[in-house]
Amino acid sequence: MQFSVAIDGPAAAGKGTISKALAARFGFAHLDTGLLYRASARKVLETGWSPQVAAEAVTADDLARDGLRTQAVAELASQVATIPEVRAALVAFQRSFARRDGGAVLDGRDIGTVICPTAQVKLYVTASADVRARRRYDELRESGQAADFDGVLDEVLKRDARDMGRADAPMRAAEDAVVIDTTDMDIEAALAAAVSVVEEKLEGTAT
Repeated sequence: MQFSVAIDGPAAAGKGTISKALAARFGFAHLDTGLLYRASARKVLETGWSPQVAAEAVTADDLARDGLRTQAVAELASQVATIPEVRAALVAFQRSFARRDGGAVLDGRDIGTVICPTAQVKLYVTASADVRARRRYDELRESGQAADFDGVLDEVLKRDARDMGRADAPMRAAEDAVVIDTTDMDIEAALAAAVSVVEEKLEGTAT
C-alpha cells in the first residue's frame, strides 16, 4: 500500500513529534526532511564544499550522524535551503521515500505543496513565534547548550522570514491541508487531532 502523509510547518511547532508518533501508530516509515538540509549544511561546514555539491553527496547514512541538531548546523541549514539547486538535488530522495510501500510520513516545509502534492493527508502544524521560541529555548537548555531566549526568538523570526520569503518552494500551508495550531495544545491533543485526520483518510481508502 502506498499512503503518504505530508506534514509542513515552522520550526518547533511540533510537527516532528507528531510525524514520528503518526509513523509509529500506523506502521509507516518516517522521514524528517529537514535532516537532509542539516546533513548538507554539516557537509559544507566540514568540507568547505558548495551547498549544491554537499546536497548531491548526501546519503541515507548521513541522516543518522551525530551533531545535526546543533544551532550552527540549524542556522546554516535554513540558509542553504533557500538555494534552488540544493532543493532540486534533494527532491528525488524525498519523492522516492514518499512512494515506498507500507506508507510514509514526511515532515518539512514544502512537502504538501511541492514534494508530495498528491499526498492522501496534508497537515500544517503551526504555533505562535513566542511559544515556538520557548520550546526551542527549553530544548537547548535541557541538552546542555547555552541559550538566550531573546536570541532564540530572533532566530525563529529570521528563520520564518527566510522559509516563507524564499522564491523557491516557500513555506506555506497547502490549500487542502488541515491546519493544527499547537499554541494552546499539549502534544496529546495535537496528536489526537492528527490521528483523526489520518484515520478518516485510511477509512476512505479502504472503502
